[in-house]
Amino acid sequence: MNTLDKKGYDTAVDAWKKCLADYPRMKTLIPPNYVFTLSPEQIKWAKTVTDGKVKNFRVDMGILDQKQVIIILVRIDEKGQNIVVDGFPYSLLGEMEKDLPLYEKQSYTLVKTALLSKDLRSVDDNSNTTFPIADHPIMKQDKAIEAIEQWRNEGQNWLYMECSAPYNGTRIFSSFYVPILDLTLPEGLNWITCTFALRYSSIYQRMLVSLVFISFYKNLGNDVSSPAYISNTYDWSQPCPPICQI
Repeated sequence: MNTLDKKGYDTAVDAWKKCLADYPRMKTLIPPNYVFTLSPEQIKWAKTVTDGKVKNFRVDMGILDQKQVIIILVRIDEKGQNIVVDGFPYSLLGEMEKDLPLYEKQSYTLVKTALLSKDLRSVDDNSNTTFPIADHPIMKQDKAIEAIEQWRNEGQNWLYMECSAPYNGTRIFSSFYVPILDLTLPEGLNWITCTFALRYSSIYQRMLVSLVFISFYKNLGNDVSSPAYISNTYDWSQPCPPICQI
C-alpha cells in the first residue's frame, strides 16, 4: 500500500490547489477516461476509526511529484479535522487495464390474491407486483453509466468553465466525503475502481462532480447470478466544494 508522510501529503494537496485555475494543466493532468484503483487494504484502512461518532472518511485530491493526480485517503475526527497518522494511503489516476463490468440485479415479487364467497363463488381476485428494494446503498446502474459518460464527454468542458473567470477554480472539488458504513468489504472483493462522474444537482442548480465506486470480485468474474451480489456500483461521495459539511 503506497503512502505519503505528512510533508508529502501537504505538498501534494497544495500542488492540486495551485493548478485549479490553470485549464491547460488540468486538461493534461485529468484525461477523461482515467480512473483510480483502490485495494481492499486501503478501504479497510479508511474505514478504521477509533470514535464511533465519526460517519465519514475523506478523499483529498493531490498531485504527486508535480505530474500525476492522486486521491489520498484521510481519516477524520467528529469535527472533520485530520487524524494524525503515520502515513496517508493514495491511489494514482491512470488508464484502466481491462474493461470493467457493471451489473445490477433486480428481483420482482408477484403476489396474487383471490376471495371466495360463502357459496364458493369467486368475488375478487387481483395481483400486485412488488418492485425491487435494495438492501444495500447502491446506485442505479443506468444512472451510474449516464453520469460516468457525462464526465467522459463533457468533463473537459466542465473544467474549462470552472477554471475560467469568474470562478478561477474556486468551485472545483478538492475533497470528497464518503460514509464509512456504506463502502463495504464483501468476501471475494479484489479491488474497487473509482471514477469521476458528472451529474446535475437541483439544489445547486449546476453540474457537480462526484466519485462512483465500482467493485470487482475475483471469485465472481462476470457471473452475477449469486444472490449475495445485488450490484457492484456505489456512489455516496459528496464533493467539497460545495458540500463541505459532514
